Amino acid sequence: MSKGAISQFLEKYYLHFNSAALVDAAKGYEKQLQDGSKMMITLAGAMSTAELGKIFAEVIRKDKVQIISCTGANLEEDVMNLVAHSHYERLPHYRDLTAQDEWDLLERGLNRVTDTAIPEEEAFRRIQQHIVKIWKDAEAAGERYFPHEFMYKLLLSGALEEYYEIDIKDSWMYAAAEKNLPMVVPGWEDSTMGNIFASYVLKGELKASTMKSGIEYMTFLADWYTENSENGIGFFQIGGGIAGDFPICVVPMLYQDMERTDTPFWSYFCQISDSTTSYGSYSGAVPNEKITWGKLDKDTPKFVIESDATIVAPLIFAYLLDM
Repeated sequence: MSKGAISQFLEKYYLHFNSAALVDAAKGYEKQLQDGSKMMITLAGAMSTAELGKIFAEVIRKDKVQIISCTGANLEEDVMNLVAHSHYERLPHYRDLTAQDEWDLLERGLNRVTDTAIPEEEAFRRIQQHIVKIWKDAEAAGERYFPHEFMYKLLLSGALEEYYEIDIKDSWMYAAAEKNLPMVVPGWEDSTMGNIFASYVLKGELKASTMKSGIEYMTFLADWYTENSENGIGFFQIGGGIAGDFPICVVPMLYQDMERTDTPFWSYFCQISDSTTSYGSYSGAVPNEKITWGKLDKDTPKFVIESDATIVAPLIFAYLLDM
């Protein structure tokens, strides 16, 4: 298929510096898929609240990604946007908000993420009443699931349909649920739904063991990586943090700790980041540093795009979709 207008624009005008890195990374991603490799995409930051689902859902539907790692916030905030979008408030002058302005938002039940305020009652509580029933039903049946599996069950049950406020095709979580796409959600406890689940454990209404753990996510990922790495698996990291740091470690864990010396390195690496290398952050580390940790090979194609993921990711996805 020939490339569309967006892709042609990128190839014509994005020729140097971060713009060139964007095009190189997109072409490298495309080559990975053409060569039969699989791809992991990791989501950190508030990408779901930034409505990345409008294009990411199509990336999922078109099989441009085979496994996702995301934070608990991204897992739930796509669903929150699905059921409460009309109640969100955009705050374009968020830099000018005073402490009193922020307090007023709190009293109105609005939780701010940069320029977007998420409505607690319509977003969190609409999901809570249904997800808690699914948690309790699973526990009563002696079943245990991962956080994303519970969300898949919720979406596919139809329980939220009456609340839909955006086109379902713009929800990346719904697209993932339809495909039962493999996923890891490290540090899920650091999310609103994680906090809510913990509150039910504290009240004695749920057992912590009903929710599968982060260690179980890692062992699942180890098996998945081993079974799917024959032609390579690429790593496309949006932002930094645990969504990227957790899954990339599966390779040195298998190679060093499990002593499976035939474990292949990640076959492609790209990170969209604005983190600064000199501060000692994992997110700011240049890809070559990952060679010393046994994550990337010296010949792994490596790309870093130092820019805003809300600008860069949709452009790369558009390129992959021939838009």
